[in-house]
Amino acid sequence: MSEKPVAALKMVTLDCANPAESAEFWSALLGWTVAHAEQEYAMVTGGDTALGFGRVEDYVSPAWPNPHGSKQFHFDLAVDDLDDAARRAVDLGAVLPDDQPGETWRVLLDPAGHPFCLTKAQNWG
Repeated sequence: MSEKPVAALKMVTLDCANPAESAEFWSALLGWTVAHAEQEYAMVTGGDTALGFGRVEDYVSPAWPNPHGSKQFHFDLAVDDLDDAARRAVDLGAVLPDDQPGETWRVLLDPAGHPFCLTKAQNWG
């Protein structure tokens, strides 16, 4: 890419019912810092990137698996050991659903119900 980019991604914000709970979970999972936490909004930071959590009244988590074959988004997180990482994520508050569509990754749900995948780090080169 020879042109200067138009923008730089600095933060992704997720809807949820409990921002502080989501921030604590993602902070522990990623080893990031809880930079801000209150009833309506929370944020974790790691390096030059942040992950925000905004409270939505009557929040409904995405379905997994989604009967329409779609999802709002998901993170792919590289790990060394799938089983150990999945166990540790569950210990932190994630849910490991029965529906697992592959063998080289694990789909989990964060405390707000957002799906994310743990993937083998070796697959990322």
